[in-house]
Amino acid sequence: MLGHRDGHGFVRRDDHEPDIYLSPQDMRSVLHRDRVRVRVVRMDRKGRPEGRVIDIVERRKSPIIGRLLHENGAWLVAPEDRRYGQDILIPKNATANAAVGQVVAIELTEPPSMYSQPVGRITEVLGEIDDPGMEIEIAVRKYEVPHSFSPETLAQTAALPDHVRPVDKRHRIDLTDVPLVTIDGEDARDFDDAVYCEPLKKGRGKTAFEGWRLIVAIADVSHYVKPGDPVDDDAYERATSVYFPRRVIPMLPEKLSNGLCSLNPDEERLSMVCDMLVAATGEISAYQFYPAVIRSHARLTYTEVAAALANTRGADAQRRADLVPHLIHLHEVYRALLKQRAGRGAIDFESTETQIVCDDNGRIEKIVPRTRTEAHKLIEESMLAANVCAAEFIESHKHPALFRVHEGPTPEKRVTLQNYLRALGIGVSLSDDPKPAEIQAIAQATKDRVDAAQISSMLLRSMQQAIYTHSNAGHFGLAYEAYAHFTSPIRRYPDLLVHRVIKALLLGKRYPLAGGAIEATAASAPAAKTVRKGSKPARAPTSAQDAALWEAAGAHCSANERRADEASRDVEAWLKCRFMRDHLGEEYAGTVSAAASFGLFVTLDQLYVEGLVHITELGGEYFRFDEARQELRGERSGIKYAVGSRVRVQVSRVDLDGRKIDFRLVREGETDALVPRKPAGKGAGVADELKDVQTRDRASKAARSKAVASRGAPASKKSRGAAKPTRRTRR
Repeated sequence: MLGHRDGHGFVRRDDHEPDIYLSPQDMRSVLHRDRVRVRVVRMDRKGRPEGRVIDIVERRKSPIIGRLLHENGAWLVAPEDRRYGQDILIPKNATANAAVGQVVAIELTEPPSMYSQPVGRITEVLGEIDDPGMEIEIAVRKYEVPHSFSPETLAQTAALPDHVRPVDKRHRIDLTDVPLVTIDGEDARDFDDAVYCEPLKKGRGKTAFEGWRLIVAIADVSHYVKPGDPVDDDAYERATSVYFPRRVIPMLPEKLSNGLCSLNPDEERLSMVCDMLVAATGEISAYQFYPAVIRSHARLTYTEVAAALANTRGADAQRRADLVPHLIHLHEVYRALLKQRAGRGAIDFESTETQIVCDDNGRIEKIVPRTRTEAHKLIEESMLAANVCAAEFIESHKHPALFRVHEGPTPEKRVTLQNYLRALGIGVSLSDDPKPAEIQAIAQATKDRVDAAQISSMLLRSMQQAIYTHSNAGHFGLAYEAYAHFTSPIRRYPDLLVHRVIKALLLGKRYPLAGGAIEATAASAPAAKTVRKGSKPARAPTSAQDAALWEAAGAHCSANERRADEASRDVEAWLKCRFMRDHLGEEYAGTVSAAASFGLFVTLDQLYVEGLVHITELGGEYFRFDEARQELRGERSGIKYAVGSRVRVQVSRVDLDGRKIDFRLVREGETDALVPRKPAGKGAGVADELKDVQTRDRASKAARSKAVASRGAPASKKSRGAAKPTRRTRR
C-alpha cells in the first residue's frame, strides 16, 4: 500500500494489474507500506479501480522517522515522510527524553483505526534537524537502507589479514610486473578496477592480427567473501553501496572496500582478470578470464589522464612519463571500441550531469556541471568490454547468472513516442520492433534543437528500466545480445555473483546459489579458458528451482538498486531546498525543462536547481496542456511555454519537508537585468515565505489540537497546506 501526501493512497497489486485507489477515509485505518487486502467497489470515469480495505495482512515493522512536537499537553511525532498521512501520538513515558523539535525514530505500539490515531514510542533520538548530515541519517532510515554491520560481520572482518599472504597467491597468474593503473575521480576511496593496454601484431600477410591486448583487472572480492558467511549475508542484504554527498554507505566493511580488496597503488592485490584481444575494428576477437595477483603502478585521476592525453609533452604527462605510452594505447583501443559501438547502433544520449560541492557542515556550497573527459569515456568503454565478455562467457557455458537486462520500447510506449515526435514535426518513423540504432538516429538528428534534452528524456522514458534477471534478453541501450555486471564487486552484489560463477566455470564446476562456499580450489592452477566467437560448449539446463532462486536474487538486487537511487535523490533534493532557502526572493534566468498540466519546471542557469512555476503563476488566462507537444499554451493570447523556452523567475517558496521549490514568473518590465539579484531589504519573497510558514503552522496546530482532544479522525498532513502537484520521474 502506497500512501500519498494529500491523504489518499494506492494499493500496488501483487499481480501487477493497475493500482487500486483508496480514499482518505479508507486510509484512516492503514499506513503507508502496510500489506492489505482490498475489494474493488467501483471504477472511476477513466475506468480506474477504486477500492475499500477489508483486511490488513501485515503491518510494516520498520521505524518511522519524524520530528517530536508538544502541543496542548500532548506529545506527537510528525512523520518526515508525508505519505504516512497521520501524526503519531507518543505517551509521556515513551519520549526517551527527546526534546521538542528533535528528529526521532519511533515504533508503533497501537496501529491506527477509523476512529483513533496511531500510538508509538521513541526508539532512537537522531538529533536536531540542522545537524550536519542529518538529512542522510533521515534518508537511510526512511528508505530502510542498512547502515550498520552485524557484530558477526565485524568480527569476521577483523579476523581477516591486513595484506595478501603467500597462501592467497597460490594458483594465480603473477601480473605484478604489468603496469596496470587505476583511473578514478579525485574523491574516490575504493579502487576496484585497473587497466593496461599494449599494441599487438600476430602473424603475417592476410592472416595477421593487428590490434591491442586490453587487460581489465577487477578486485577479487569473492576470495574473501564466501557464500553463507556473515559478511556475505550483510552484503546481500544491502546489494549495493549507497552514495550521498560527502558520505558512502558501503556494501562491504571498510577493511575490505578500502583495504584488502581495493587496488591501492604499489600494493599486491588479488584480482579476477579479463584479458582481451581487440581488433583494429574494435571487435573483441578473443578473451580469457583467470585469477591473478597484480600491483597497481599508479593511482591516476580522470583529470590528470585527460590532461596527459591532451598534451603528451605537458607537465601532467611529464610527471607520468613512464606511463604515458600505455595511456596512449588505452586511448587508441578506446577509439576502436567507440567505433564498434557506433557500428552496432548503441544509444548515447548527451546530457549535463551536475556535482554537488558541500562545505564543512555538509551544506551545498555550489553545484557545478560534471565534465566527462576522454579519460571517463576510456574507462567506460574498457569496463563495457569486460562486462560483455563476462556475459558471453557465462552464456557460452549455459550457466545461470544475473544478467543486466534492458529492454526496448513496449508497443504502447512506441506509439506514444511516435505521436510525440510527429507533434514536434520530427519526420522519423519507428519500426514495429524498434532497434537501438533507430533511437540513436533520432537522438543524433535532434541534438542541436533547443528541446534536445526533452527529446532525449522522452526517448529514454520510452524504454524499459534496466534490471537484474537470470533470463538474458540483451541490453537494448548498449545494443548487446548479452550483458552482465562484472567490474564492480566492491559496490554491487550482482558483480560478486558473476565472479563466483566465472570462478566455478574455470574449475569445470557449477556455482550453487543456494549452497555454501564453492568447493576448495584444485591443487593445480586453473587453466585459463580462451573463448572464440561462436564457441558454445553444452551444459546442463537450469532447473526450475535454480531459476527461481536466481530470479529472486535478481529482483532483490534490482529493488535495492532503486532504493539506493531514491535515497540519494531524496538527500540531494533536501540539500537543494536547504540551499535555496538562502536565495528566497532572488531572481534568475532559467530554461523550461519540462511542462505538465499543472505548470512548468524550470532549471536555473547558474545554480542547476529545478523548481515549479505553478500554472496559476502564468497569468490570468486559461492555459491548455498539449501532451503530444509537451507545452502549455494560453487560449486567449496564444502564448506558449514549451521545453527549452527561456524565462525569468523569482524564488518564491521552499518546502523543505516536501522537497519542493516554487518559482514565480517575472514579467517584462518588472526587472531590468537577467542576473540574480536580491530584493531591497528583506524583500517581498522572504516576507511572503515567513507569512506562509506562520499560516501553515497555525493551521497545523489547530488541526492537531482538535485531533488530540477527540482522539477521533487523525490529523491529515493536508492540514499543513495543500501541496502543489510534483512531477513523477522515472529512471
